[in-house]
Parts: sequence; structure tokens; C-alpha cells
Amino acid sequence: TECEKEPGSLLWIFVMVGNIVRGMGETPIMPLGISYLEDFAKAENSPFYLACLHTATVVGPFLGLLLASFCAELFVDIGSVGADEITITATDARWVGAWWLGILICALLNLLVGIPFWFLPKSLVKESETNEPEEASEKSVAPLQENDKNGTKQTMYDFIPFLKALFHNPVYMLFICITVLQFSAFDGMISFMPKYLEQQFAKSASDAIFLIGVYNLPVLCVGYFSGGLFMKKFKINIYQAANIAFWVSLLEYLLYFAAYWTVCDTSPVAGLTVSYQ
Repeated sequence: TECEKEPGSLLWIFVMVGNIVRGMGETPIMPLGISYLEDFAKAENSPFYLACLHTATVVGPFLGLLLASFCAELFVDIGSVGADEITITATDARWVGAWWLGILICALLNLLVGIPFWFLPKSLVKESETNEPEEASEKSVAPLQENDKNGTKQTMYDFIPFLKALFHNPVYMLFICITVLQFSAFDGMISFMPKYLEQQFAKSASDAIFLIGVYNLPVLCVGYFSGGLFMKKFKINIYQAANIAFWVSLLEYLLYFAAYWTVCDTSPVAGLTVSYQ
């Protein structure tokens, strides 16, 4: 019949390419943004500025989860299907939210936020200096041009020794271990906690996403910001910061591990946990 169509679609390629382009645009922000702050900030103010940067990176997912919660309440074919034609609710397993709406909104916001980056100066006045940006830029042009000529070849030859030096750096390796612990816990929560809330507490996808954002991300913002203030006030050096981060992350892991003893009663399901009689 005319309604029959072959299964499969190539539209997922557009989503994949879009995520690749988005990742290429977002990746330089953290390494280059941190270098930008480190180069033009005082040593005692740098931790506070970095804390503000990381706080902003958490505020973004928080707002994104709120947006996802709103989009999940809308049917996927919004605009083409009337509300009176939808016979299922958001708690139904067959419900599909308007996932594509959030992508369009975020794409537009990314475009608007990226425009001010074109107007950032090439050089800034360091907080402890008084030179004008133009004078500092003129002084640094000649050395930069000379370094660019031999920069590519020198980087290729120095990459392996530099990598070995990093792996033998205890502070760097400690930071890597902390990062692995943090992201493993956070990614596991983001990936599985919404589905757990849906199945265990009969929540809709919209409510589960909203709860994840409200109960977790604001606390991370407070932690990043207070950590930056703590380092700025007590002038914590890099070795002290690494040790503090390790022990705090270890405590965080143990608290997550304690969740194994937090067991809820299994909901009765006919044919699985209870008989049909």
C-alpha cells in the first residue's frame, strides 16, 4: 500500500555530523580559555577565575536539562499533530518527546554566544602590569612570527619526550586519576539515573530529567565556586590543591559506593515478581 515504507532512515547522519561540528567548536574553549585566563591573571586570582569558568560549564548543563525537561513534555511531532489526536501521555512507554526542538534552540544560542568571541583582543593587559594591549601586542609580534616558522617541526620532535615527561609528573597523573573518578560517577548518573527514576518511581522522562538537574548540578556550582574562593583566600599551591582534590574525590566515591546499600522495595509486576492470581 501507499502507507508502507521501507524501514530505516539516513537522517541520523545529519545529527551525527551536527554533533561532530559542535564538538569541534566547543573543544577549544576549555584549553584555550584556561590558557587565556592563566596568561592575563594574577597567580592569586587565577583559581577564582577558573572556578567561575567551571561554574559556568555546570550552569549550562543545568539549563539544558531544564530545557530537555520542557521538550520531553511535548510530543515529537509537535506542529504537525494536534493535541487532541494524541491518545497517550508522557508516562507511557511509547511516548517520544520533542528531542529535536532542544537541538534547534541550543544551536541558535551557540551561534549568538559565539559572536562576541570575534571581538576579543589578541592581547590583554596582565593584572600586574600597566602596558596598553597595543604596546604588548607589538612587542610580542616579532617573537611569535619567528617561533611560528620552526614551531611545527619542533613540536613533532618534542611531542614524545613531552608526553613521557607528563606521564612522570605526579601532579598531572594525580589530576588524571581525579578526573577519571569524577566523570565515571557523573556520566553513570546522567546515563542511568533518569531511567531508574522512571522505572522505580513511575516518573515521566520530563520529571526525571528535571529532578536530575535540580538536585545535582546546583550543588556542583556551589562546590566549584567555593573551591575557587578557598584557594584564593588561603593561597593554596598546586601540590596542596592536588592532595585536597584527591581526598575529596575519594570521599565522593565512597559516598557513591554507599548507594549500593540503599535498596528500594521492588515494585510488584504481574508475571515477574507476583503471580497472576
